Amino acid sequence: MTAIALRGGHLVDGSGAEPVRADVLVESGRVTAVGTVSERAPVLDCTGRYILPGLVDTHSHADAAVFDPAVQLALLRQGVTTIIAGQDGVSYAPGDGSYATEYFGALIGEHPTYRGGGVGDLLAGYDGRIPLNVAYLVPHGTVRVEAMGLADRAPSARELAVMTDLVAEALAEGACGFSTGLDYLPGQHATTGELSALCRPVAAADGVYVTHMRGGYEDNAAVGVAEVREIRANTGVRAHISHYHGPIPLVVDLLDTGLTFDAYPYRAGCTLLSMPTLPAELLALGTDRATAQLADPAVRRKVIEHHLPTLDQHPALGEGWASRMRLAQIAADGWVWAEGLSVAEAATRAHSSVGDFVLDLLTATRLAVSAVMPLPPGRTVDELAALIREDGYMVGSDGIYLGGHPHPRGWGSFARVLGRHVRDRKDISWGAAAARLAAAPANLFGLGQRGRIQAGSVADLIVVDPATVRDTASYDDSRKLAEGVDDVLLGGVPVMTAGHLTGALTGGGLRRSKASK
Repeated sequence: MTAIALRGGHLVDGSGAEPVRADVLVESGRVTAVGTVSERAPVLDCTGRYILPGLVDTHSHADAAVFDPAVQLALLRQGVTTIIAGQDGVSYAPGDGSYATEYFGALIGEHPTYRGGGVGDLLAGYDGRIPLNVAYLVPHGTVRVEAMGLADRAPSARELAVMTDLVAEALAEGACGFSTGLDYLPGQHATTGELSALCRPVAAADGVYVTHMRGGYEDNAAVGVAEVREIRANTGVRAHISHYHGPIPLVVDLLDTGLTFDAYPYRAGCTLLSMPTLPAELLALGTDRATAQLADPAVRRKVIEHHLPTLDQHPALGEGWASRMRLAQIAADGWVWAEGLSVAEAATRAHSSVGDFVLDLLTATRLAVSAVMPLPPGRTVDELAALIREDGYMVGSDGIYLGGHPHPRGWGSFARVLGRHVRDRKDISWGAAAARLAAAPANLFGLGQRGRIQAGSVADLIVVDPATVRDTASYDDSRKLAEGVDDVLLGGVPVMTAGHLTGALTGGGLRRSKASK
């Protein structure tokens, strides 16, 4: 199909303007006319619905999962047509992908096609194989491992030069920016000076620096934001904060002009179980050595008697954490029975103490376990809405698609914002939603002529029923598809019709280009 007319709907064009009655003509993958469309073309009836530019998930861990039709449907049913992968400083390229598969296996799994090379090879592997777009951030941790392994020290001049060259090469091959995960390995070893040096080629290419900040967010958010500002001042790089959260109004007060961020509209997070439950010095050894250490009775006793009790005062967990933390994905067949249970419930079923259960589980899986973790009690929907109303806000689902009981945010974040926060609560308008969920990220990440609906723009379009759009996934049933987005065009081709995949594979890897206008 080379032409299609979207008729009868209301246009929300991404400029910030509110819905207006208008038709849209698409020809050869581009929008060619907006308003009254008289040309003869196959018609998509949009009566009673809104036509929006395709939405951008600014923080996704679907780097490999995007090849799964069930995940494709989970994204498209929310109106997401582009994901930004390579997050938190750990992903497959450059290199052979082995570090990402080992360390982040519980979050991203093994890539089905990529076995080595660089960012160009990774992006090419998506072309013509998926019904969505994938843009990629070159991950700092992966680059650091390529240059100096897991060394807990500053890089030598030669190692820093190798890292700088790898970042520059990745940008030349199409990466849209550079990501860090400063609470993960090996990112936590990097100084602000190292990060500034690596952000200089990013700034030169007009890419974006995207960071999981140092310090665990929450009450420490000021520390992380101060480092982001310092790197921005040192280099002139554009900066964006991943999955921003913490006490309101602290995190709101820390924002300034030009600093953007993403957040998901839920009151629980999800990450590696090992992150809070093992001491930092043990994690710093790497997967192999840390797992071996857990076989030592003295090490186990130290963790159980001295580290785990501190989680009762952890800013994002607190007393009773084992009853509220739910196991999402477990990479060992003999332990899959525990997925969906709280840590405390699983320990009881295993006839074990919480401490022994956690360490046995981490040993059996070589740390490959993810868990849904509650944010501090009392964090309300009103507080989430305070972030959504900020000008720099974008939606990043932080979607993780592995395991029997994943976090529902990968299936519901965008639909929840559109249904709850736009339609029901009116925290932002439909015009602002299209601008912040489509146009702003398209500009930020250099996605070309996407994010707006105007003559000449790429026809990544979604049709939304404003009366019915909503998320249906829950913590108990986390893979339920969103409702209210039934028709999606990618590059002018219908990739979802009546809520079902059409089989068209017009997506692929997006290479960074000039910001859309």
